[in-house]
Amino acid sequence: MRLYDTARRGVFPMEPGPVVSLYSCGITPYDAAHMGHAFVYLTFDVLQRRLRDAGYETRCVRNVTDVDDDILRKARQLGVNYLDLAAREMARFERDMQLVNLLPVYSEPRATGAIAEILTMIDELFATGHAYQVQGWVYFEAATFARFGQVSHEDRESMLALAALHGGDPGDPKKRDPLDFVLWQPSLDDEPAWESRWGAGRPGWHIECSVLARRDLGDTIDVHGGGRDLAFPHHECEAAQSESVTGQTFARHWLHVGLVGLDGVKMSKSLGNLVFVSELAQRAEPAAVRLAMLDQHYRHDWEWHDELLARAQSRLATWRSTLNGRASSALQDVRDALDDDLDCPSALAAVDAAAHAGATVAPAAALLGITL
Repeated sequence: MRLYDTARRGVFPMEPGPVVSLYSCGITPYDAAHMGHAFVYLTFDVLQRRLRDAGYETRCVRNVTDVDDDILRKARQLGVNYLDLAAREMARFERDMQLVNLLPVYSEPRATGAIAEILTMIDELFATGHAYQVQGWVYFEAATFARFGQVSHEDRESMLALAALHGGDPGDPKKRDPLDFVLWQPSLDDEPAWESRWGAGRPGWHIECSVLARRDLGDTIDVHGGGRDLAFPHHECEAAQSESVTGQTFARHWLHVGLVGLDGVKMSKSLGNLVFVSELAQRAEPAAVRLAMLDQHYRHDWEWHDELLARAQSRLATWRSTLNGRASSALQDVRDALDDDLDCPSALAAVDAAAHAGATVAPAAALLGITL
């Protein structure tokens, strides 16, 4: 199998051991997960299915960011406990992911369950000269990590703009450099707080994933990824702090998934231009929802149109008409397509060709997570 690696900016062979470690950045459960989230987790699902088909064991970790600015802000607005909000939205998320037949993940750790490990890693960053504290705030000093920028390859101006867009607050006067990022911060009076040697507070966003990935998968991960909007700052900061502590490569492959749009604009909770798996599954069978997403290459941005669902439903009917057909090479054709940087559109085209020729395609569809 060959996969695109964001950091190396090219398609490279995977060379994993018998157990393949994967880490997919999960949701912050303060609102319903939408099609953009589902597309990311579907990509990791297809990757796992092909690796297992090839004889590997896979361990995919998908974290839950159950304490950060967004969830605390929403809980405050609703007048509910942030953990109750997280539990409600995680239950809804799990139902949606089951609808589109995602494999269970190896583990789904929560940030609030790793506070002790987070404090330990911050201590390690102090010990290695990468962290400093000001008035109870603890920062990672980006200038101390020579490879900062290795994942995203953004220039400084772009980094500053993206940091501002994603809540990094480059104008914070307490920072030594605008690109420094928060490891620990004081909690407001109505926010959860944990004791630390810098005062009561809570972790920053990036440190959570570094800790959870290391705890559950070790110092080096075979494939790490998420939506392409996470390349900077989230994944860049993760790599910097993790490699500063371990001295090891954090991820062998950085897999970033294209963004899903609606009416010409990226789907966003803040804009409200969202499409939900659960709503689509009321208009067509869930397998058609999965198939509509599979018709997109994971690295490309794409736009949701209702015609995609109708096309997928028609495609399912054609595939099912071949259940008693002759044997075909469709399964191997799908394997070959997935081995070529998870080329799902080509995999679907191969199944279509076999189905139109009257050959059975059930095994090939099963590899794609579609039960006929």
